[in-house]
Amino acid sequence: MEMEVMYKSIAASFAVVFLIYAWKILNWAWFKPKSIEKRLRQQGFKGNSYRFMVGDLKESSMMLKETMSKPIHVDEDIVQRVMPHVVKTIETYGNNSFTWIGRMPRVHIMEPDLIKDILANHNFFQKNHHAYNPLTKFLLTGIGSLEGDKWAKHRRIISPSFHLEKLKSMLPAFYVSYDELLTKWEQECSSKGSVEIDLFPTFDTLTSDVISRVAFGSSYGEGGRIFILLKELMDLTVDVMRSVYVPGSSFLPTKRNKRMREVDGEIKARLSGIINSRVKAMKAGEPSGDDLLGTLLESNFKEIERLGNKKNAGMSIEDVISECKLFYFAGQETTGILLTWTCVLLSRHPEWQERAREEIFQVFGNGKPDFDRVQGLKIVSMILYEVLRLYPPVIELTKVTYEEQKLGNLTIPAGVQLMMPSILLHRDQEMWGADSKKFNPGRFADGVSKAVKSPFFYIPFSWGPRICVGQNFALLQAKMALTMILQRFTFDLSPTYAHAPFTVLTMQPQHGAQVVFRRIKG
Repeated sequence: MEMEVMYKSIAASFAVVFLIYAWKILNWAWFKPKSIEKRLRQQGFKGNSYRFMVGDLKESSMMLKETMSKPIHVDEDIVQRVMPHVVKTIETYGNNSFTWIGRMPRVHIMEPDLIKDILANHNFFQKNHHAYNPLTKFLLTGIGSLEGDKWAKHRRIISPSFHLEKLKSMLPAFYVSYDELLTKWEQECSSKGSVEIDLFPTFDTLTSDVISRVAFGSSYGEGGRIFILLKELMDLTVDVMRSVYVPGSSFLPTKRNKRMREVDGEIKARLSGIINSRVKAMKAGEPSGDDLLGTLLESNFKEIERLGNKKNAGMSIEDVISECKLFYFAGQETTGILLTWTCVLLSRHPEWQERAREEIFQVFGNGKPDFDRVQGLKIVSMILYEVLRLYPPVIELTKVTYEEQKLGNLTIPAGVQLMMPSILLHRDQEMWGADSKKFNPGRFADGVSKAVKSPFFYIPFSWGPRICVGQNFALLQAKMALTMILQRFTFDLSPTYAHAPFTVLTMQPQHGAQVVFRRIKG
């Protein structure tokens, strides 16, 4: 009898535990999203009703698959192709609308004052890199994924690496990398008359070489393996972000999960070898080196000394590895894509290609570009700003509320993603004028502030305290590359080119960017 009572008691306990967990899961997967949806609708937001766990992912995925199945005309607006579900939602429900990323609502923010509040108050509206799946932490790392005091510390330590004088010292490394590539093109042109280049993989490799040189003082041959591994990690991360996340699934020994950990492990091992050897040399009294890693380590040592070697002073080796991964991924990816779309657009607009070339020959002739005069190139700058407007490397900025937050007259519940679709903001007719969808670098003749009615409708590098620390690095490298290309070549789109922008974390040409280069005789 006692045993029977004990078994019943144990069974009852298990039943209670099961019911508690079942309720928690049901609340997490259904009641909480529905409660957030109700509050958003009460404040005037519209969108599809929540679908259990998947939200709008299935519909969004199908629309994206459809748009990616065929290229578009080179003069056609690209927004329908790169974010079809968002465009359809806004057309259906208006600017005050939302979509569902699984169980998380994504609210579209398209009012300048609200964008300003979100980007200015980064402690309240935070990054959401790992909100979908913890596995994204392998790629989306470093200062870009940090918050609070740790973000402030990393920003303080990293900033000296991107000061103007530091950028000035990088120019020779930029020149060497670009000169090697362009000399190869010149040789091919000499024998064939012209050369067709698929620019996206070419600039990808080139900007990786630049990053290897300026970050670690090594050539692409030494940093190449890290670059290849990061590319694979990026593809795996995109696959993760497009899947429905079930809590705990990141720990399962699936083929993808195992591969992500293997790749991340090899990247860390290679970077830690480079970093540890540099730290050892510096401790032995050798100079830190004039590259980004040397500057970063020197700045880190100064921070530790300033705080008297207190616990958590400065960055750990693990932190430095994370920042080096970000140098590689963000620095290489952004510049390579900017250069690719710049050449595509200048191929379509030879009048601007010629105007930029005239400016460059007027300033440099056939001579080697120098820092001060490259920085002062007006038409080249206007062209790059316009390319960043129409083809921003990242087509949207997102933040998440981890607690309930006030935003203007709105009250945003915890667990909401706020999305600022930069690619749509950059084309807003009211802010940019009737030609907002056209390529017209002339709009930047008097600078960015005069080109658009609100600065919050031009955010290729974000805005506010968390504006991209490497934006000047990317722009300087792009100016240098474009200057050297225009000095030596004229170029047109190849007949084989198919216009098919799509997003894999950054906006890329789905079928490559084939451009034909002809050497300028001089």
